[in-house]
Amino acid sequence: MHSRWFIVFFFCSASLSQGQEKVSPGADAWPMFRGNSMLTGVATGKLPDKFEVLWRYETKESIQSSAAIVDGTVYVGSDDGFLYALDRVSGSLRWKFETAAGIRSSPTVHGDLVLFGNEDGLFCALDRRGGRKRWSYKVEAEIISSANCADDRVVFGSYDGSLYCLALSSGKLLWKFETESRIHGTPSISGGHVIVAGCDELLHVVRLADGTAERAVRMGGVSGASAALSGDRVFVGTFGNQVLGINWKKGVGLWTYENPDRQFPFFSSAAVTDRLVVIGGRDRSVHALDIETGKARWVFPTQARVESSPVIAGERVLVGSSDGNLYELDLATGRERWKYEAGAPILASPAVAEGCLVFGTDDGIVYCFGNRPGGGTKPVGVENPP
Repeated sequence: MHSRWFIVFFFCSASLSQGQEKVSPGADAWPMFRGNSMLTGVATGKLPDKFEVLWRYETKESIQSSAAIVDGTVYVGSDDGFLYALDRVSGSLRWKFETAAGIRSSPTVHGDLVLFGNEDGLFCALDRRGGRKRWSYKVEAEIISSANCADDRVVFGSYDGSLYCLALSSGKLLWKFETESRIHGTPSISGGHVIVAGCDELLHVVRLADGTAERAVRMGGVSGASAALSGDRVFVGTFGNQVLGINWKKGVGLWTYENPDRQFPFFSSAAVTDRLVVIGGRDRSVHALDIETGKARWVFPTQARVESSPVIAGERVLVGSSDGNLYELDLATGRERWKYEAGAPILASPAVAEGCLVFGTDDGIVYCFGNRPGGGTKPVGVENPP
């Protein structure tokens, strides 16, 4: 376990400059961390009833970046300093882009750009077709936060304590909002507002247009999670051992959840439906909470911390654990339906699109699960990058 995971931080999407070809992902896509700009963690596409390993791809270091899946390509970062673009069907390498430091920021695909940050504080915009760098912007500390986008703006957080907003077309700084501590989680965007939980124990609501603060809500603990939205409500876990439901428009708390038996932080980001808030905890469990009351509907125990953020696909919950297993749970009951033993901690969150489930592991392997056309169970072997 890496020590920096005991701290807390941010997220992105991107627009296009005039004169560039507009490329939009299909409806069945996972273009960013948590799948969409409100960070709900809910997949729009369907998965097969049964999984098999379609392929594995080996990088040289740990993978804590969650994948994006758009138009037949899987994009994922690694601690080895490379951003990889892999063929979704075969797992073969399409291209890779090297930076000077590890990439834990999950890539965001917006239009024809791939956006991400690295541990040296370099934020990059690449051409998603061939991996050529369009522009970059340097901040004062590492970027673990993923990016989120709206209009011609991309926003992300940094360990330097600031929330940045850049022009997607050029990388020019439009505004910077300073907090009192690090930002680890990804910001969500809704209705012209950016909502981000910080290590300064505050939930910040900032205007996307100019970076002006509208309100700050005390959380009672630092947060490294990303703020998941459902209308005017936001749901976020804290290192104060709580999951909070907050009305971000009014700046008031709605409910607070704590494990009554074991007091541990919540580092995982929540997945949200109209009924449930599903979140992993360092108490080694996955919790499903009633969205109206915050009361537990079910709790599923694993054998180690759950820092991977759950994804909801239909009536299934998919989530990794530091015990090395990827779990499929029934959304209504929390009953285990299936699991895959990867053999290494799973800190990255799953991505679901195009009939596939993709996740990375702490030993540097990207897995793609699905149902191979024509049947058969023999997986493609591990590919070592050149």
